[in-house]
Amino acid sequence: MPEGRKPYAEVSEMLELLAREAHTEEFERLVRSAREAGADEAEIARLTRAKDLSLSIRSLFARRQQREAGLSALVDTARDLTLPYNLDTLLKVITRRARLLLGLDMSWVTFHAFDEGVSYVRAADGHTSAITVGFGVPMAGGVGRQARQRSAPFWTADYLRDESFLHSEPIDDVVRAEGLHALMAIPLRQEDTELGNLYVAGRGIRHFDPDELSLMSSLADLAAVAIEKTRLLDRVRNEVVGLELNTSRAMSSSAAEHHLRRVHGQLIDVVLEGGGLPALAGEAVGLLGGPVLIRDQAGRDLETTGGFPALDEAEIRVASLDAHTERRPVRTAGGAWIVPAVAGQEMLGTLLLAPGARTEAEADTAHWSQLLVTVAQVTALVLLMQRSAAAAEGQVRDELFNDLLKGNGSAAKLAERARRLGVDLNGPHVVIVARPEGGSLGRAVIWASSYAHQLSGLKSVEGGCIVLMLPGTDAGAAARAVSDELSTALGHAVTVGTAGPVKDLTGISGTYQEARCCLDALTALGGTGGTASPRELGFLGLLLSDSPNTGQFINSTIGPVLEYDAQQRTELARTLEAYFASAGSPTRAAESLHVHPNTVSRRLERISELLGPDWLEPAQALEVQLALQMQRTRRALLRRRHDQAGHAIG
Repeated sequence: MPEGRKPYAEVSEMLELLAREAHTEEFERLVRSAREAGADEAEIARLTRAKDLSLSIRSLFARRQQREAGLSALVDTARDLTLPYNLDTLLKVITRRARLLLGLDMSWVTFHAFDEGVSYVRAADGHTSAITVGFGVPMAGGVGRQARQRSAPFWTADYLRDESFLHSEPIDDVVRAEGLHALMAIPLRQEDTELGNLYVAGRGIRHFDPDELSLMSSLADLAAVAIEKTRLLDRVRNEVVGLELNTSRAMSSSAAEHHLRRVHGQLIDVVLEGGGLPALAGEAVGLLGGPVLIRDQAGRDLETTGGFPALDEAEIRVASLDAHTERRPVRTAGGAWIVPAVAGQEMLGTLLLAPGARTEAEADTAHWSQLLVTVAQVTALVLLMQRSAAAAEGQVRDELFNDLLKGNGSAAKLAERARRLGVDLNGPHVVIVARPEGGSLGRAVIWASSYAHQLSGLKSVEGGCIVLMLPGTDAGAAARAVSDELSTALGHAVTVGTAGPVKDLTGISGTYQEARCCLDALTALGGTGGTASPRELGFLGLLLSDSPNTGQFINSTIGPVLEYDAQQRTELARTLEAYFASAGSPTRAAESLHVHPNTVSRRLERISELLGPDWLEPAQALEVQLALQMQRTRRALLRRRHDQAGHAIG
């Protein structure tokens, strides 16, 4: 011991260092100073023992302070968990508190899905890239499986190197991607219910002491209770919101019903006072908040209020078909409302409301739709009152057309019925049979009623097809017009057969059968979606016709050639016959005609100019040969008839 130093002076200094929480280096320096001062080995041993005890006491105090800090943080956490969070916010609070309690890098909470064998991440805290909300943690391996089986926290200081438990490749991949080493899983249980696991992890190797395990177990117990409480509060909150919503809906529905009854009574009063369509339209403007237009079943304007804008009629026709087919208000792309005015199964007219009458939110409500329907119903009532006779007349017109198609009754009686109904059958008419290829026939019938009314024609429905009789002489053009408009209105193909014109009432039934045959022939030829008339079908049309017109067939097929021969005194028709007779060989045809092959070639070029470049296509070539044969037969018959007449005169 150095001279002048009191015994145990160094020990007193050691206690002073301990009291002021000096650094470990100062304790070591005290021992070194004693050794340098010449203290004996016994004194050095005593100082070393005092140093070790002092450091142990300091470590004990540090652990107690850490435990007290952990308990204080746990109390703060418990206080936080009592606040009224929703579940997602609560889980974020739990994961953050768990990470901060142990000073680790990451934490996350999973909920078990036992039927899938996976525990899904519901919340995570810390810098993560692979562990995100919705990630599925397999329940068959990892520290989570150990914690669930033991119903206690399970930890590892270095996850990937620890072989004391069963690993799972997906979990290992995530741990490897995050660079994790220390990992702890704590089960979340509420009584006998397993909710999931709470995980904490660090990117360094770390051993967890019993105090830390106890702290995390307490946190998990608090978290499980808070989760169940929050779930219960969420269910109660949802039920309360549902009850409030139902109450609000009931009150709104009651107010809406009262308003609709008042509107209906108001409109009925207008009708009973004899106001008619003008007064009804004026009342509707105030109720609906915009200009209105009322049209009849043919699409003609009956009544309109001032300021009604111009509309896209093609769009209006399509929307009207939808509205009348589905019996509900339909809104066009431009914002106009189309509301059917119907009575039973009969379309009486259409109510149109100009765009901008209501905001998007108001227009999407059931009350608004019902208000439109109410106004349209009263409009239908007025139209029914004004046009009851016309409605009955429409049914009688359909019955007349059915009798004309079937040939029922004498021509005189049918003509008289048509005259009484104001149907003009004196001029030429064409008959059209249209078959929609898919979709609802109801829309097609509605369209046909309007179309026939606009063109002063008649309509019927036979065998899933729309039958129309329209004024006109060009059956093909009428069929194409029907096909274009009806296919556009329905949104799918329409196959159309047509025939005519017919002028005699007794010929309507036969013309209808010809149109039917054209439709069937078009279907058999794979022409679904097209149009056909006997003339357009060529020789097939000649066969299908009840009164074949061979002269018309010859003229439409080789007429230009015959006319050229007659004007230029050439032999193109004879060259054609020789060409076909020689199996399409110009050389052999030249031999039979006794001309040079170049002459035959020039004649064939002229024929191509007259008949078009496609006359040698198989179908057209066949018709050309048939027309040539018919022309020869006609010439022979005419010559024989002329000879017979000459012999009779002689």
